Amino acid sequence: MIELRNLSKSYITPKGRHVVFKDLSVILPENKSVALLGKNGAGKSTLLRIIGGIDFADSGEVITNKSISWPVALAGGFQGSLTARQNVRFVARLYVQSEEEVEYVVRFVEDFAEIGKYFDMPIKSYSSGMRSRIGFGLSMAFNFDYYLLDEAGAVGDASFRKKSQALLDELKASSNLIMVSHDLNDLTRNCDVAFLVRDGQAEYFDNMQDAVEVYKAYAH
Repeated sequence: MIELRNLSKSYITPKGRHVVFKDLSVILPENKSVALLGKNGAGKSTLLRIIGGIDFADSGEVITNKSISWPVALAGGFQGSLTARQNVRFVARLYVQSEEEVEYVVRFVEDFAEIGKYFDMPIKSYSSGMRSRIGFGLSMAFNFDYYLLDEAGAVGDASFRKKSQALLDELKASSNLIMVSHDLNDLTRNCDVAFLVRDGQAEYFDNMQDAVEVYKAYAH
């Protein structure tokens, strides 16, 4: 279970303070993959980053005893002057104990990303798509209770997306997803329940189709 208790988040802008959400309290149900729906700027990605611990609320807390990934396909955390192999090795050492396990992670990401010789070139020379492939593969190389996906389905060409979806289908047997995507088919395929994020709050739907219909009417 993940509980978000009294979360408030705001940003300073040239036009004053922008409140993303205020005193947001929700409980994500056990053993369900969750879609976060909402218009651009509603706070979906911000919420995902707070759940993943790479952004912080102004007040409130995230309460859980589950292991949670960083947002999948997040490429901003890589050191640009290092190669993908070096970046992956560095992260792996934070999460696994033995050199054998580190090597497994490196091989997994190299095979999954399918970027050939670029794997041993500085990440700053990569396209955004290549960085996203490395980010996606790296997240999937570890066992988490929850995987956070922010537009991760948009990574790569059709064959790579198919490969990524097959991996997600595998993961869902033992883990759950918390997913942000503008592709409603992607959300419907991968998620069991949804929260519609609007006006600083999150409305819960235990049926994905109901959530999509309400979102469509609201967004248009």
